[in-house]
Amino acid sequence: MNLEELEEKRKKYLMPCYAHYFQEMLLIERGERQYLFDGQGKRYLDCFAGVAVVNCGHAHPLINQRAFEQMQSLVHISSLMLSSPMVLLAEKLAQITPGDLNRIFFCNSGAEAVEGATALVKAFTDNHQFIALRSSFHGRTLMALSLTAQKSWRGKGPYAPGVIFVANPYCYRCTFNLTYPSCGLACAEDVEMAIESCTNGEIGGFIAEPVQGNGGVIVPPMEYFGIVGEIVHRHGGLFIDDDVQCGFGRTGEWFGIQNFNVIPDLMTLGKGMANGLPLGAFVSNDVISRAFKPGQHFSTFGGNPVNCAAALATLEVLKEENLISNSRRVGEIFLEKLKNLEEKHPSIGEVRGLGLLIGVELVKDKKTKEPYPQGLSQILEFCRENGLLIGKAGPLGNVIRITPPLCFTEENVEEACEILERGLRQIEEAL
Repeated sequence: MNLEELEEKRKKYLMPCYAHYFQEMLLIERGERQYLFDGQGKRYLDCFAGVAVVNCGHAHPLINQRAFEQMQSLVHISSLMLSSPMVLLAEKLAQITPGDLNRIFFCNSGAEAVEGATALVKAFTDNHQFIALRSSFHGRTLMALSLTAQKSWRGKGPYAPGVIFVANPYCYRCTFNLTYPSCGLACAEDVEMAIESCTNGEIGGFIAEPVQGNGGVIVPPMEYFGIVGEIVHRHGGLFIDDDVQCGFGRTGEWFGIQNFNVIPDLMTLGKGMANGLPLGAFVSNDVISRAFKPGQHFSTFGGNPVNCAAALATLEVLKEENLISNSRRVGEIFLEKLKNLEEKHPSIGEVRGLGLLIGVELVKDKKTKEPYPQGLSQILEFCRENGLLIGKAGPLGNVIRITPPLCFTEENVEEACEILERGLRQIEEAL
C-alpha cells in the first residue's frame, strides 16, 4: 500500500490528535541501527531514535531474536504469576541502579511509572504535596500531567491538587537573571522558599528529570541535585528521579542521575529499556517499597515476558557493545562540533547536553535571546529533505533535540553536522 493510500486511511480512521513533525507525511518502512528507510528506499540518518527510545539501534538482531524466542514459548500471563524474564530483569536492574535501589515494579510506559512512583510516595509519607520544575514533562496521564509544566501539553485540566512548580535550572534563561556560578544556585534555593511559603513545611516528594528533555534539553549545574535533595529530605520528602528519557546509556552513564553523584529515593524508567518494546518501571529501596501492600498496585501487562526478554537483551547489548561509553565519547565529539557551529552562526544561542542527549537552542538574536521557532520548523524540513531526522523541544518551540541511537559514529556526527550547517545557513537568510 502506497503513502497516498495510507494517508487517506490515516485521515479517516486515526484520531486527529496524532501530530506529525513534517509538512509532508513521512512513511518509514524499515530501520537498521542508526538508519531509517522510507517507502521509496530513501535512507535517513536518525538523530531522533523514536523520542530517545531505540538506544541500541533499530532492529538489533540479538534483541529481536530474544523477543521472538520468548514469543514462541510464552507471551503473556500477567504478574499474578511469575515468569523468569520479569524476575531476571528485576535482578539486573537492581544491580545497575544507584545505591540501595533494588525493588522494581514493572508497567508499560514512563507515564505509568510516574503514576506508580508518586502513589508510592503518598503511601510512604502520607503527604500528597509535590514539588516539580517549570518546563517539566512527566507524561500524559493524570498525575504525570499534573506534574508537567508546559502549556502546550497540559491542556485545560483539571489536575491533581498539591503540585507546586519552582524555577528550573535553566542557566541560559535564568528565572532570576543571574549568572552561574555567582548566582548561588538561586533555582535550588527556590525549592526551599516554595516549601516554606506554599506548604506547612512538609512535602511528599520532589520530581525532576536529570536533564529536561521536552523542556529543551536543560542540563543543571552539577551540584544542583545534591542541594535540592538535602532540602527535600529536610522537609520530610522523597526525591523521585524521572530517568525515563535519560536512562539506559543516553547521557553516557547507565542512568542520567549518575552524572550528578546523587542517589534518589525513587527512579522512574521507560523509553530505552526494551529498545522499542513498551516497558516502564519504577524503582525504590526495601524500606520505601514496603509502604505498598500486596495488591495495592497492579499492571495487567507490566512485566510482560516478551518485553522483559527484550529488555534483558538490551542491557546485554548496551554492555557488550560498549554503547554507554560510546554515547559519552561520541556525544562529546558531537557537542564540540556543534559548539563550533555556535561560534559561527548567529542563529544558535546555546548548545548543551550530556552524552547523546543534545539540545541546540535557536534564536533570532544572540544578545536579546529572542526565540526562533520558525527557524526550527524550517530546519526540521530541510534536514528531512536532506536525509537527516532531528527532533524539537522546549516550551518556546526553538530547541533542536538530538537523540540518536547510541551506536552513532564519528562519521555519523560529521554527516549530521554538515547537513545541520547547511540548514542553519538557509534559516539565517531570513534573519
